Amino acid sequence: MALDRRGFVAGLLTTPFVSAIAGAQEGKQWSYEGADGPEKWAEIDPVNQACSAGLEQSPVDLSKYYVAAVEPIQFNWQPQPFSMVNSGRSVYANVAKGSSTKLGGDDYSLKQIVFHLPSEHMVDGQRHAMEIQFVHTQGPKKLLMVSVLVRAGERNDVFFALMSKAPGKLGTQALQAPADPNVLIPKTHSLFRYRGSLTMPPCTENVDWAVFAEPLEVAQADIDTFKLIFAMNARPVQPINRRFLLKGVF
Repeated sequence: MALDRRGFVAGLLTTPFVSAIAGAQEGKQWSYEGADGPEKWAEIDPVNQACSAGLEQSPVDLSKYYVAAVEPIQFNWQPQPFSMVNSGRSVYANVAKGSSTKLGGDDYSLKQIVFHLPSEHMVDGQRHAMEIQFVHTQGPKKLLMVSVLVRAGERNDVFFALMSKAPGKLGTQALQAPADPNVLIPKTHSLFRYRGSLTMPPCTENVDWAVFAEPLEVAQADIDTFKLIFAMNARPVQPINRRFLLKGVF
């Protein structure tokens, strides 16, 4: 019998996003390359079927977009001494309660800041040096991903502070002083917006993506610090299919 892709993926959406995010860092073995790489994610665990059957997967190539009005986005992110975690597949910062983002009329809680090398999203077929993804939740099933592309240039003090505490092996290290995550937001507020998925297993869909068009400059030395830990932890781009990709200024 042929697989009813839309019906199947719709059934996967009953899984709470909070559990999906936790499962992405735990769960069965998967990787970004080799025998457990992206082409095999759906075969590793039944909960990962959206990785191959989904029609709204991320990341994508940010091209062929429509210029349109986008919902305003407001950040209420609090400085804090972040805990930097090496999960074995990436480095991310755990965020304490109290930081939030307002998209249109919806409020989301900032939960994690995840780092990828190179960037997962492309722009007109080109990858940037890195990508910073700010993971937000609203209740158990709504997810907002705010993403910042990274290029080499002037040093960013907050990015330097986070990379200086990025664990080189499995484990956690806390910053000694608070860092302000707002410093990681580009000054020009032009966004790409589209509906997509988690970029790691279980590839759960119905994720709102907001990707800044202007990249953030950080020191090449700080990019190299991350590269010594993970030389590559980015999923290949996925087909845009029938989705609308919008670009606008907020």
